[in-house]
Amino acid sequence: MSDVATLTGKIIANIEKVIVGKRPQIITALAAYFCEGHILLEDVPGVAKTMFARALAKSVGCTFKRLQCTPDLLPTDVTGVSVFNQKTGEFEFRPGPVFAQTLLADEINRATPRAQAALLEAMGERRVTADGQTYNLKAPFLVIATQNPIDQEGTFPLPEAQLDRFLVKLSLGYPNLSDEADMLQRLQKSHPIDDLTPVCKADDVLSVQEQIRQVHVDEKIIEYILGITHGSRQHEDVLLGAGPRASIALFRMSQALAAMAGRDFSLPDDVKRTAQAILGHRIILKPESRLRKRTTAQVVKELLDDTPVPVLDRVRATQKDYFS
Repeated sequence: MSDVATLTGKIIANIEKVIVGKRPQIITALAAYFCEGHILLEDVPGVAKTMFARALAKSVGCTFKRLQCTPDLLPTDVTGVSVFNQKTGEFEFRPGPVFAQTLLADEINRATPRAQAALLEAMGERRVTADGQTYNLKAPFLVIATQNPIDQEGTFPLPEAQLDRFLVKLSLGYPNLSDEADMLQRLQKSHPIDDLTPVCKADDVLSVQEQIRQVHVDEKIIEYILGITHGSRQHEDVLLGAGPRASIALFRMSQALAAMAGRDFSLPDDVKRTAQAILGHRIILKPESRLRKRTTAQVVKELLDDTPVPVLDRVRATQKDYFS
């Protein structure tokens, strides 16, 4: 797993040339990418959500397309359309932006449900069906969607089925004083994104994704994961708890964080570090709980506090703690 840890360090350093002071979010997003998952960025305008997606795409050397979601967006604007070629007398399929290896769906909640649904098959099965023909998407495939949580006029909130397609949901937040000052100095002459170059190839990402699947997850860790997800379904404040896809996400993310730290086995801390990003958008609170100002973040914290943490027999190896 040392190769995974080395590549992780290179990508983090490259992204941080553009994104300042957001190491935990970068780690979580990168782990989700290595797990073949998708990322939802929800935050206020101007905190570099789009720049974050571009920096990640540029760092791994994959093809990148940006889809600006608007109410008049059609499904064919996402998947592609068949055009009649007068020379050949046949219809030719012209692929849409979803055929890029990294797709940024900017302001996804401004697209209509019909257009949003055009992404479901691509996100879930890595393929697109258009005009009765199925096309496989080129790996590694990643969807990074952004949305604004405060300006809801003219938007179409993502249904639970689509939210569940996103492995993690992240919020970047405002930078602190020193980080913002550093950002201004970097932007004095040009934008750092313009000079960003890839530090690896798509084949390297595919290799990492394969290696991560070899990380050992102890039975005690599996019981710990199931204790958290099943606990969410029985919590007094929860109307709809986390489903099996959440359990899979916790399992895969624990593998990814372990490999990124140079370990070939996962730890309970790997599960804890990503629980909020994985469970926060999958849990629906009861109306009366929302009236009492309860939040999903509080519920997730209670689940982690109430679930007994397992003690593993394996000795903890020396690791790279990218979160520090």
